[in-house]
Amino acid sequence: MWGCSSHRPPKQGSHRDPTPDSPCPPDEGFPVALSGPCGCGAGLSPMAGRRSRSSRSWDWGPPAPPGRPRGEEAAGGGAAARTAASWRGSARRSLKMAAAEPVAAPGSGSVPVLFCFSVFARPSSVPHGAGYELLIQKFLSLYGDQIDMHRKFVVQLFAEEWSQYIDLPKGFLVNERCKVRLVPLQIQITTLGNLTPSSTVFFCCDMQERFRPAIKYFGDIISVGQRLLQGARLLGIPVIVTEQYPKGLGSTVQEIDLTGAKLVLPKTKFSMVLPEVEAALAEIPGVRSIVLFGVETHVCIQQTALELIGRGLEVHIVADATSSRSMMDRMFALERLARTGIIVTTSEAILLQLVADKEHPKFKEIQNLIKASAPESGLLSKV
Repeated sequence: MWGCSSHRPPKQGSHRDPTPDSPCPPDEGFPVALSGPCGCGAGLSPMAGRRSRSSRSWDWGPPAPPGRPRGEEAAGGGAAARTAASWRGSARRSLKMAAAEPVAAPGSGSVPVLFCFSVFARPSSVPHGAGYELLIQKFLSLYGDQIDMHRKFVVQLFAEEWSQYIDLPKGFLVNERCKVRLVPLQIQITTLGNLTPSSTVFFCCDMQERFRPAIKYFGDIISVGQRLLQGARLLGIPVIVTEQYPKGLGSTVQEIDLTGAKLVLPKTKFSMVLPEVEAALAEIPGVRSIVLFGVETHVCIQQTALELIGRGLEVHIVADATSSRSMMDRMFALERLARTGIIVTTSEAILLQLVADKEHPKFKEIQNLIKASAPESGLLSKV
């Protein structure tokens, strides 16, 4: 019986064939951000596995190939096995990988679950009582390299009473074995770029002394970077700072005040997304947006931004606080990043968006920061 505590498993010998379509629809390749359950509920289907008479393990059997009715598999396991031999090579490899993963027997503290995505179906298990978040984590561990995090998906559960998949019921917990799938929706998510102090972190990237003579308009981006860090302190926004190989390239320039920074970290990797940084982000509840500035635009900034959006975070690059040695490199990096959905903006826009209202208790102090306009350097003509 597919894991719903409100339905009992069928008695032995009372099995009946369901008639859903193939376990998962073809992946339409729509980008996604994982959406929550919709709130509907229903019973679940007994057809993701068969109990072996000779053992306590579950024989899932190969899922039906795309386009073939599921009932045919139930009618003849041998025919389904023969048909499986003609599937695409990638599906065969996926099933072999799934077969290597142990499936927990009922009553062991884990519950067998069949995870479907695109044309694939991979058996695994989750702890008894697992909910939506754990199911999402399992989908990502099984199919992470195939899931585009910039599109929207819905998690669905196979329901026996409807003989088809339904959106995951609100508050669903896995109590019995079940079959779930991740379905891409034909909805392109528009990045709105709204910022709030409680869900924002500032990233200051490699603003170091040895870069001073090489980076174009370095003095300008230092001035704007310091303004951003002052604003972060006023608004209580966490700041994470990295320094690229400080032994050879020096520390962060003295003009930038790092007082109150949550983390100041040396690195050799170009991206700021280090294990320590990920751990620091995990400690901050509700992080949604990263404001990123520093050097170099086409190297450390670009690689950091791409890793962050790959983790589902919204990234704002501060154009007047970001530069490179070459203005051509900077220009093409910003163009590329903007096409991926990263927001290219300015320091003043960031600070005013964070206060949002003249009545904000820190508005006057933020206003004093931006009374003098940011330097109108050659950066403006190179965005």
